[in-house]
Amino acid sequence: MRTAKKMGVKSVAVYSEADRNSMHVAMADEAYCIGPPPSQQSYLAMEKILQVAKVSAAQAIHPGYGFLSENTEFAELCKQQGIIFIGPPSSAIRDMGIKSTSKAIMSAAGVPVVEGYHGEDQSDECLKDHARRIGYPVMIKAVRGGGGKGMRIAYSEKEFLDQLESARREAKKSFNDDAMLIEKFVDNPRHVEVQVFGDQHGNAVYLFERDCSVQRRHQKIIEEAPGPGISPEVRRRLGEAAVKAAKAVNYVGAGTVEFIMDSQHNFYFMEMNTRLQVEHPVTEMITGTDLVEWQLRVAAGEKIPLTQEEILLQGHAFEARIYAEDPNNNFMPGAGPLLHLSTPPADRFTRIETGVRQGDEVSVHYDPMIAKLVVWAEDRQAALRKLRYSLHQYNIVGLSTNIDFLLSLSGHPQFEAGNVHTNFIPQHHDELFPTKKATPHEVMCQAALGLILKEKMLTDAFRDQSDDKFSPFASSTGRRINICYTRKLSLLDGENIVDVAVSYNQDGSYKMQIQDETFLISGEILKEGDSLYLRSSVNGTVSKSKLVILDNTIYLFFPEGSAQIGLPVPKYLSAVSSGAEQSGAVAPMTGTVEKVFVKAGDKVQIGDPLMVMIAMKMEHTIRAPKAGVIKKVNFQEGAQANRHAPLVEFMDEEAESK
Repeated sequence: MRTAKKMGVKSVAVYSEADRNSMHVAMADEAYCIGPPPSQQSYLAMEKILQVAKVSAAQAIHPGYGFLSENTEFAELCKQQGIIFIGPPSSAIRDMGIKSTSKAIMSAAGVPVVEGYHGEDQSDECLKDHARRIGYPVMIKAVRGGGGKGMRIAYSEKEFLDQLESARREAKKSFNDDAMLIEKFVDNPRHVEVQVFGDQHGNAVYLFERDCSVQRRHQKIIEEAPGPGISPEVRRRLGEAAVKAAKAVNYVGAGTVEFIMDSQHNFYFMEMNTRLQVEHPVTEMITGTDLVEWQLRVAAGEKIPLTQEEILLQGHAFEARIYAEDPNNNFMPGAGPLLHLSTPPADRFTRIETGVRQGDEVSVHYDPMIAKLVVWAEDRQAALRKLRYSLHQYNIVGLSTNIDFLLSLSGHPQFEAGNVHTNFIPQHHDELFPTKKATPHEVMCQAALGLILKEKMLTDAFRDQSDDKFSPFASSTGRRINICYTRKLSLLDGENIVDVAVSYNQDGSYKMQIQDETFLISGEILKEGDSLYLRSSVNGTVSKSKLVILDNTIYLFFPEGSAQIGLPVPKYLSAVSSGAEQSGAVAPMTGTVEKVFVKAGDKVQIGDPLMVMIAMKMEHTIRAPKAGVIKKVNFQEGAQANRHAPLVEFMDEEAESK
């Protein structure tokens, strides 16, 4: 929409009821609601979208990154109804969407492909014979689909049939098609993809490669361009192979040809994404282009704006995907409100690609990505420093994010050296997920100072608004005449209570004691824009951190990391909440109840499945926290439950005995 506005083109948004107040709705010149939150009833409803195009007199539809962007039927429907589909012809989507077909086309076009079997005979024996011929390990892969579904690795003939059946079951469930192909498995490969562009005049160019090797759950988490350690000669051969692939299917518009690359920089065609990729900004940054503008111009019948010789490689760029997820819990996606959101300042070298603002909700219905942080610098090391600096400035409160994990990942020595591959996270798991250590006592003192100064700030504001401005009872300075006042603060470091004894000194400083350690601390709260910062001195060491206090939690964001310090909930409140959890099962995340396995009166044992919840494309089984009898099931199939909502209630022990 920003690009369209820049070009003087009006934009029309479609949105589900869940996205009524979203950024893209506010940015558009017109906006139309197309249904309830489930994507099948809104963003995947082709006829509804085409109806909006007719009502708004839109000439073209940009399908975005997902949903219908690679849907052959939708591209064909647009053509039939005289609406330009901003993407390739439906024939290219179809040919490249089926892995076995695309491999055959690529092989005929002279594009290197992984040795494998992509034939019609799907019998167990045939597939097993080809696996033996190719040589183990082999990759068993669903012919259709993507996103890592229907993929298994067989390291030996002994486990081949078990892995084949497992891949078939998942493929059938995900794509309603269990046809498989067998490929040679490249150990610790790199995932390198090339941005290509074609027009309606037979021209095609490449805009260099991106390395997207570091992934979790077969999904990208950090991308960079150009690929580290790739020589100009390999870069040229990659680009030329990608252009061959595009021309083989008469490609029009933006597309990505994906390759796997071994340790010797041999590369093999994997698949083609017939759309603009989520990570396209890194390519824009190193080529000085606007690929969306190119899409609109090419869809309007123009030639590609630049020739291959005019496309120059400039500097290095990174993109970090910021997700609402918990890396320490197998990257489980989350949903919830963005209570506090502050980002690094955007400029021509730093881009924040996002669809949310402070106060928005990360919806349970769609992908949990909050933003893409994109940075550019003259070389890889400078770009990496800029990425880490910008990640430190990305402060989010309200839900779990992967920001600290991205900092750990981007600071890993092997990542800094460019030694990336698709198995990077599992290989370096222990360094990327170190055992959580106790928060240093100096930081606990800073949290205590922040709390005290925030209390004083609020009290002073109240006193300033009060008629009795000089009341001695409206002060929280702790200053006493001829008395040294000491106050005990209890803070939570994870689940551990840390007691801080605070003595108020006459000069406005504080003496804080934690166990047998004593600290002399002073400081002040600074207001910069809408944000509060704590400037503190602990035993003479001065530092500055962003301070956010919300929902019984103190958040400190330092240049080198962040800390989250809790305030214990009063006993009369904690008794209520813990009682609710002990009397039943609660939702671990906001999501939709997919299946319910129990009803009132059922007896269950600890660990028995009670229901299945789905949130952000992931399934989570809710299990019985204890043995007992079900008193009540609070949610039925299809209902949405918020995080921590009581899902199933148990009878109390007295009722059970009766």
